[in-house]
Amino acid sequence: MKPAYLTESAVQAFIKSAFQEDIGPGDYSSLASIPKGKQGKAQLLIKGEGIIAGIELAEKIFKMYDPSLKVELLIKDGDPVQYGDIGLTVQGSSASILSSERLVLNCMQRMSGIATITHRLTEKILHTKARLMDTRKTTPNFRLMEKWAVHIGGGVNHRFALYDMVMLKDNHVDFAGGIKPAITQTKAYLKEHDLDLKIEVETRNLGEVAEVIEVGGVDFIMLDNMDYETMRKAVAMIGDQFKTEASGGITEDTLVPVAECGVDFISMGALTHSVQSMDISLKAF
Repeated sequence: MKPAYLTESAVQAFIKSAFQEDIGPGDYSSLASIPKGKQGKAQLLIKGEGIIAGIELAEKIFKMYDPSLKVELLIKDGDPVQYGDIGLTVQGSSASILSSERLVLNCMQRMSGIATITHRLTEKILHTKARLMDTRKTTPNFRLMEKWAVHIGGGVNHRFALYDMVMLKDNHVDFAGGIKPAITQTKAYLKEHDLDLKIEVETRNLGEVAEVIEVGGVDFIMLDNMDYETMRKAVAMIGDQFKTEASGGITEDTLVPVAECGVDFISMGALTHSVQSMDISLKAF
C-alpha cells in the first residue's frame, strides 16, 4: 500500500515543477539538432548494484512530457538490480525522450541510492523489533520522492512534514518552559483547533523520561543521543506505555547495538541526507 502523502496530484505537481526548472521555454539542444518527427528508442541501463526505486515515477515523467511515448517497464520498484540490468525501454519522439531523460535519471539515481541503503540497514536489524525510520532532513522540494524511496527500501516514513504530527524537541521544551508545560499547552492547542495528531516528545536523560511518563498524554518518547546503558534503562522505564524512538547521530556501526536496546523505532537522517546515488543511464539503441 502506498503512503498517504503519495497522491497522484502531488506527484504530477512535482513533475510539472521539475520540468519548468529544467526545460523552461524549451530544450533548444534537442529542438535545434533533431529533425522534426524523428522517432527513436532508448533503454535505461543499470550500472550499479542495489535496490531500484523510481521506475513507476519514470513512466509518469515520460508520459507527462509526451503522452505518445511508449514505455515498457522491465523491473519494478523495490527489485534488486545489478550492473547490466535494463530497467525500461522508451520509444517515440527522439526529442521528447531527450528532453525528459535528465529528470528521469536525476530522480531514479537518488531514489535508488536511498532505497539501497535503507534496505541494507533494515536487513541488519531484522532480529530485533526495531524499525528504521527517516526524518525531515530531506532535499527541499524533493521530500516526496526521498520518502517514497525509503518506503520502497523497506523503511518507515516518520511524519511527512510539520503539519501531520507534533514533535516536541529540545528547543520546543526549553522555549515552552519545560516538558510539562510543553505537553499541556500542546494538548490544549490541538483540542481548541480540533486537530487529531500524534504527539512525540524528545528526552535527553532519564529524568526527562520520567517526567514525560508522569505527565502522559503522548504517543511517542524520543530517546536522543543516549548511550546504550541509559537507553536500555529508559526502555525499561517506559515499558508498553508509549512507543520509543532512538535518535541522534546513529550510524551504520551503532545501528545494531541501538536496536538491541529494545526501542521500537530508530530514526536516521543519513537515509536521505548522506546518500550515494546509483549509477544509471539512458542510451539510444
